[in-house]
Amino acid sequence: MQTTRLGRTGLKVSRICLGMMTYGTPAWRPWVMTEEAARPVVRHAVELGINFFDTADMYSGGESEVLTGKFIREFCQREEVVIATKVYYPVDLGFKGGASAAAKPDRRPNMDGLSRKRIFHAVDQSLQRLGTDYIDLYQIHRLDPDTSMDEIMEALHDVVKAGKVRYIGASSMYAWQFAKMQQIAKERGFTAFASMQNHYNLAYREEEREMIPLCRDQGVALIPWSPLARGFLAGNRKAQDKDAGATARAKTDDIAQNYYYRDSDFQVVEALTAAAQAKGVSNATLAYAWLLRKGVTAPIVGASKTYQLDQAVAALDVTLTDDEVRALEAPYRPHPILGHV
Repeated sequence: MQTTRLGRTGLKVSRICLGMMTYGTPAWRPWVMTEEAARPVVRHAVELGINFFDTADMYSGGESEVLTGKFIREFCQREEVVIATKVYYPVDLGFKGGASAAAKPDRRPNMDGLSRKRIFHAVDQSLQRLGTDYIDLYQIHRLDPDTSMDEIMEALHDVVKAGKVRYIGASSMYAWQFAKMQQIAKERGFTAFASMQNHYNLAYREEEREMIPLCRDQGVALIPWSPLARGFLAGNRKAQDKDAGATARAKTDDIAQNYYYRDSDFQVVEALTAAAQAKGVSNATLAYAWLLRKGVTAPIVGASKTYQLDQAVAALDVTLTDDEVRALEAPYRPHPILGHV
């Protein structure tokens, strides 16, 4: 397994990150795997050399963090492993987060967001669920419009100085917002973000306009979520995925259906499929290889089967020529901003 530094930090992470959202309880999402089903998948990830695990407090109402900590204690040495988790959304089984989620009028106060109170409470709860003394990478899941950036950055800095967190990261937002928060950290001597977990894949490349150049210029690690466009790039999705016969994930994943099911998106998949067949690899392997070629630190891979991890790791050995990259990118058409609005 290849490793690399997380941005400009000295932290070493595997070039593939295992996304832990898939593991927890199906009471949260019908496609989520239980502990028993997830164990062999996570074990295989560790056997492949993956040392980077990404979860969030809201996944499965906290159960994903519980399983993440349990599996790491079972399969790994804590000192070698990088645990990443996130804060922003409320932690309950009934809540569906994401860009389409609207604030519920009956939601209890201070149970979500990024206020100082919320961050201090949430980090302690995450530590308890993970069963660890510290979190390697603590990320804001989204930007809280109701809390000042100064308050957010100071609170994050304080949890680092308290020894509860080693590094901090951010997720999908506008580039100007990210730049402003980094500037606040610089001016006030706070801990700056080491990573950006953004929405980036062959079917959604709007991040190439502002966020990715900014991160490259500032030495911020890119750890994109949804590298396979929630499975869309695997090439097995159809416009009728809500119908009988589709997988449970395809039938119930309304986010994917809202994000990627345009005609031009299917053309991207056709180009990917043709190129993958020509190179003798899977669509997934080639989609990951394209991301690695674009300079990301580690794509966050969700896996429900061990072979899916093998496909991700195989991408490390795939070389793409400039002509092959151009062929993969040619069908892309601009999208509206998706993932943080």
